[in-house]
Amino acid sequence: MLTCLPPQNTAALLSMPLTPILLLLPSMGWLCSWPWRVTFLRLMLLLNKEKWQRNKYVGVSLLGKKLAIMGFGKVGSEVARRAKGLGMNVMAHDPYAPLDRARAIGVKLVSFEEAISTADFISLHMPLTPTTSKMFNNDSFSKMKKGIRIINVARGGVIDEAALVSALDSQIVAQAALDVFMEEPPPKDSKLVLHENVIVTPHLGASTTEAQEGVALEVAEAVLRALNGELSSTVVNAPMLSAEVLSELEPFVALSEKLGRLAVQLVAGGSDMKLVKLTYGSARNPNDLDTRVLRAMVIKGLIEPISSVSVNLINYNFIAKQRGLIIAEERIILNGSPENPIEFIQLQIANVESNFASSISDSGEITVEGKLKDGKPHLTKVGSFEVDVSLEGCIILCKQVDQPGLIGKVGSILGQEKVNVNFMTVGRIAPRRQAVMIIGVDEDPSKEVLKKIGEISAIEEFVFLKL
Repeated sequence: MLTCLPPQNTAALLSMPLTPILLLLPSMGWLCSWPWRVTFLRLMLLLNKEKWQRNKYVGVSLLGKKLAIMGFGKVGSEVARRAKGLGMNVMAHDPYAPLDRARAIGVKLVSFEEAISTADFISLHMPLTPTTSKMFNNDSFSKMKKGIRIINVARGGVIDEAALVSALDSQIVAQAALDVFMEEPPPKDSKLVLHENVIVTPHLGASTTEAQEGVALEVAEAVLRALNGELSSTVVNAPMLSAEVLSELEPFVALSEKLGRLAVQLVAGGSDMKLVKLTYGSARNPNDLDTRVLRAMVIKGLIEPISSVSVNLINYNFIAKQRGLIIAEERIILNGSPENPIEFIQLQIANVESNFASSISDSGEITVEGKLKDGKPHLTKVGSFEVDVSLEGCIILCKQVDQPGLIGKVGSILGQEKVNVNFMTVGRIAPRRQAVMIIGVDEDPSKEVLKKIGEISAIEEFVFLKL
């Protein structure tokens, strides 16, 4: 039996960001215990050398300071609770954090730009994904208040370390406390590690006596539950469906996950995703169609791109419940052969805003629909527009006015920037009216390329999606 990290680690992890916050204030650093007492020991060594440098170690007060928590998950939200107890004004940036949880703690959810431009302290708790990789770079640092302090106990790759060194040298960043690095262990001659305004620890995260004991107990309890035939929320490799069912539904597994990944990217940042409806079109009797694996894959597609959580056939319901996500399912009985288990799968997300308004159907939900074509996942509907697109790689969705020459204009912009187009298709309501153009690309287009596409007068809106 394999299990993921038990909840006991959270208690140790959430204390990590607050300790360096105190250490970044030299007047309070002596309150912290090992391994964070390096600042206190440094002061002791100075005193032993008869150096009385009061002016050099002047601190700042936490009271009334603005703390931006980047990533408002389990650890980030608990850090917020404790920071508010220190009198800090706490805000958070997480495009997918539940609004009700933030309100309950008294935390304001803000945009990335507002968070970095107004904060006095930034504490990072986001997963390392293609979106968050080097999110804190030269451009980000240039928008921050001079004298900001940064704490990273999440993942090293979210910070461009060379950019952080430059920001420290220019005093945009006054101090940084780091427990994680792009390369671990970092090189001995690392300018970042050796910088006088940086506090570092060797990825100690949950390294407390209490956390280690708690993890051992929870692992033992999980083993006992498994031996008693019970399931644990941390189990990741126990089977749920028969081999026959899994074999039959295997071609639809990729379709379900890709529909989830597509749909979640259409949700506008800050929208609180709570209600998802899945509709299966099938010629089979509903009692003969076990869709649990497809439900699990949709949840996987919805959640994994926006978090560090790994979703599987065991924990999918637990993860959905933990995030307040309600999944409703409906089966539509079709005429046809029951040999094919499913004709189509439709996914709808209700009560959210979309960054691509055309994905909202007449009933008001973000709607995507797909089916298998030659054994491969295909997108057949976006909003109210009928399309036919292979769900592979990266695509650009454009809502446009249907007119001659538009496909050529977009193709020329992509070609000039060496972005290869592998397919292009248009779904329209009627000739010379509104249409949705879908472009498959082999490379990620730059922001400048996407901006040029958006500036074409006939294109009303567009979005770039990774599948």
